Amino acid sequence: MQVAVWDTYVTKKDGSIMHFDIIAPSEIKDGNIIYDYGLEYLREKGQENQPLTANECNFCHVESVRPQWAESIERKGYFILEMENCS
Repeated sequence: MQVAVWDTYVTKKDGSIMHFDIIAPSEIKDGNIIYDYGLEYLREKGQENQPLTANECNFCHVESVRPQWAESIERKGYFILEMENCS
């Protein structure tokens, strides 16, 4: 399976920058679907109501799915790869 990686930077409520990738099947081209995935993740992290648009989230590249991502993509439709300040 090929997946698209969407590079995402969101300003947290405390002012720090949260960096994560939204990884979803490459067939999903609609940015609004990707942003919804990101907003769901932000709610899970207690960062609801933080902006997540094309200003914060951009398509980066396509690659082959990694085994550690596959289960989440099958279950939820996406995987979040936490990079910086995600806790």
